[in-house]
Amino acid sequence: MKISFKYISYFLLFILGLNMTLTSCTSDLDVKPTDDDEFLSDDFFKDPASYKQVMAKLYAGLYVGGNDGDASPDIFGLGGDFSSYLRLLFVTQEFPTDEAIVAWSDDGLPAINGQKWSPSNQFLYGIFSRAFYEISIANEFLRQTSEEKLAERGVDANLKAEIVKFRAEARFLRAFSYVNLMDLFGNVPITTENDPVGFFYPEQKSRAQVFAFVESELKDLDNTLAASGANEYGRVDKTAAKFLLAQIYLNSKVYTGTERNNDAAIACNEIITGSAYSFADVPYRYLFAADNDRNGAQREVIFPIVGDGNAIRAIGGGMSFIIHASIGGKMVGADQGMDGGWSGTRARPEFVKLFPDATATADQRGTFYTNGQTLDIADYGVFSNGYAVTKFTNINSDGSAAQRNDVPDTDFPMYRLSDVYLMYAEATLRGAASGNVATSLEYVNKIRVRAKAGVVTTSDLTLDFILDERGRELFWECHRRTDLIRFGKFTGGSKIWQWKGGVKNGSGTEEFRNLMPIPSKTIQANPTLKQNPGY
Repeated sequence: MKISFKYISYFLLFILGLNMTLTSCTSDLDVKPTDDDEFLSDDFFKDPASYKQVMAKLYAGLYVGGNDGDASPDIFGLGGDFSSYLRLLFVTQEFPTDEAIVAWSDDGLPAINGQKWSPSNQFLYGIFSRAFYEISIANEFLRQTSEEKLAERGVDANLKAEIVKFRAEARFLRAFSYVNLMDLFGNVPITTENDPVGFFYPEQKSRAQVFAFVESELKDLDNTLAASGANEYGRVDKTAAKFLLAQIYLNSKVYTGTERNNDAAIACNEIITGSAYSFADVPYRYLFAADNDRNGAQREVIFPIVGDGNAIRAIGGGMSFIIHASIGGKMVGADQGMDGGWSGTRARPEFVKLFPDATATADQRGTFYTNGQTLDIADYGVFSNGYAVTKFTNINSDGSAAQRNDVPDTDFPMYRLSDVYLMYAEATLRGAASGNVATSLEYVNKIRVRAKAGVVTTSDLTLDFILDERGRELFWECHRRTDLIRFGKFTGGSKIWQWKGGVKNGSGTEEFRNLMPIPSKTIQANPTLKQNPGY
C-alpha cells in the first residue's frame, strides 16, 4: 500500500526550537506555524500517531513545498511550487545538460539552461535550502525519539519497535539530502541530532568528510532499516541504502579523489542477487504511467517518490511540474492525462540523436512528440523549438484515466533496478575486480530487449556507450548532470550541446561549474562558509 499523505495538508509540524535551528543551519529559512501555543513538542508527541505523522512530513517533503500542498511554503521567500524538492532536483540535474531545456524566463532559469549561474540564483538557493530543511526535520525527529524521550512519555514496546524503523528512515532521508548537497555544492556543513538547538554556525566540512559521514550512516542503517521489500510501498528499506552506497561509490573519484569502483560493483551485485526487487518485465512505458505503483513496474522501483492526485495536493511541484511543463505546442493535455500544459520543457537535439530513429521510436524509450516541433532549438524560449517528451504520463497503463487531471497519480522512480544494472556494468568497465563483463553485457541487453532496442555485443560495451545508454534508459530521472560530471563531459568542450554556455550552437564552459556556488543568502547568514572556487 502507499504511505498515506491524505492528512498532510492539515498537519503542521510545530516542534519547540525548530525555527531557531533552521535559521542557523539553513540561512534565513522559516517554518510558518499558525498556532504554536497549541502544538509544542511535548504535547504533540504525546499522541502515538504523531511519530508516523512526522515521517509523513519527511516523505511528503520530497514532493510538496509546504504543509498544504504548495500552499504555506516551508521555505521562506520561495513559493511552494518553486521549492518542491523533486522539482528542484529536476531543475538542477536536467536543465544544465543535454537532456532538457526550459522555455521559461523566471529569474535564474535561463542561467541554468546555459551553465551561467551565479551565487544569487534562486533555484540553487532553493535546492540548498530544501535539502537542509529536510535534514533539520530529521534531526529534530531523532532528538524527540531518543530512548530518554520515549521513556519520559511512557511509549509502549510495540510503538518503540516501530519508532526504531522510523528513526532509520529519517537517517536515510537525511543521508539522501547530504548526498544531493555533496553532489551539487561540494563542501557543506554537517548537522546532526547531537548539535545544539539554538543559534550557532555549523562547521563546513570537506566533500570527502561529507562522503565519509554518509558512507558510515548508510552502512550502519543496514542494522535497522526494514528488510528488502518488507516496508510499506513508498518507504525505504535496506536496499535503498545499498543503492545510495553504490551510487556514491561510483562517484567517489569525483567526491573524494579516490576510486571505489569495486565497492560499487559489490553493492550492485548484492542488490541484484540478494534483494526483493526484480527487473520489471513489462513495457517500458509502464514504469512512468499513473498506475506505476501496481502495474508490475513497482517490482523494479527501489525508492519511489509517491504521487497521488487526491491525497497530495501539489499543483506546481513534484510530478505535476514534470508532466505539465512537458506539454505545449500542438500537444493535447488530455493525451497525457492532464488538464493542459505549461509549454516549458523539451529535449535538446543532441540527446534526441542518441536514439537511432526518434520519429519511428524504434527504441521504445525514445518518447518524443514531434508534430509542430523542430529538432533544432533556434530560440529556447519558444516551446515548439525542440522535441517534446512524453515519457511521464498521468494515464494508467491500460489506457484508463487517473483519479484527476490537474495533479497526477504517477510516482517518480528515484531509484530502480535498471540503474543498478548500468552501475554494475560501468563499475566493471572502470576496472572493478569483482565485476564480470559477460554479466554486465547480460544486464545491459536485458534493459535493451525490454525497450525493443536490439542487443549489443561485448565490443559495443564501452564507457561512452554506457553514458549514452544511461541517457536512453534513465533520462529525466534526475541523474544526467551527475553522470556527465563523472564522465568528464559536463563542463569543458569535449561534449557540446545547443545552448551550453548560453550560445545557440553551444560552447565549452568553465570546469569550476562542475560545482554549484554556495548560495549568497546562505553565506550572508553563516559568514564562516567559504565559497566554491570560481564564484
